[in-house]
Amino acid sequence: MAKTPSKAKGAPVAESTQEQKSEEQSVISAHVSLSHTDGEETEISIEKKLIALYSLQQIDSQIDKIKIIRGELPLEVEDLEDEIIGLETRTDNYIQEIENLKAQIKEKDLQIKESLTQIKRYEEQQMNVRNNREYDSLSKEIEFQNLEIALAEKRIKEFNNSLALKNEEIVAAQAVLEERKNDLEIKKSELSDIVSETEKEESSLHSKSEDYQRFIEERLLTAYKRIRSNARNGLAVVSVERDACGGCFSAIPPQRQLDIRMHKKIIVCEYCGRILVDHGLASKTN
Repeated sequence: MAKTPSKAKGAPVAESTQEQKSEEQSVISAHVSLSHTDGEETEISIEKKLIALYSLQQIDSQIDKIKIIRGELPLEVEDLEDEIIGLETRTDNYIQEIENLKAQIKEKDLQIKESLTQIKRYEEQQMNVRNNREYDSLSKEIEFQNLEIALAEKRIKEFNNSLALKNEEIVAAQAVLEERKNDLEIKKSELSDIVSETEKEESSLHSKSEDYQRFIEERLLTAYKRIRSNARNGLAVVSVERDACGGCFSAIPPQRQLDIRMHKKIIVCEYCGRILVDHGLASKTN
């Protein structure tokens, strides 16, 4: 009578003496504990998980390629939209400042008219003064009003100069705004063309990705997604190529390669934390 295989105690222990391990490796290790008593069923279960993970990786890599085709267009569109909003806000501020300058010019014009009225009244009063004291007092009032008029005229000149500058800035901002709007239309059109060409394929790939995700435990799937997000090339599951990890190209010892080919454990690279599959299993998914 054949002996029932003993249960595996956990994920493969890293051969190196590194004290720290990645969070992804810890999560994966929690799922490679074999709870089945039937060795054959366990082997099939792990192999199916590996096939599902590798197939999921291939599909997600195809989705990544589609996004690469779009390039920087989505970011360029977003940047142009933000710039247009900024230019519109700046133009609105200029318009508000112009309105304030016009109001101040109008206020100074009224002040000048009021001062002229006061001067005329003081001059009339000078004709009827009874002594030099009253005459000198009225003269000082007239002089004060003339100074007020001169100051108001100076302020009006400054306001008009500012008004001219603001109008020039509005014209310049509107010219740039019109240019950016044209650029945005072009970029949106280019992006729309690319999206329309790849939308059907991308939708199909997303649907396949969701199908494969159903074969993978939630925590193992979470670990897969975390590894993908941390990897520059988005590869979380790689095959062993030429006795090395297909992700970081670090050498893999022969005994570890044998464990990978046995499909009894989910094994991760000791250096980059990616999930490893043998070349034979990878060929089955192609």
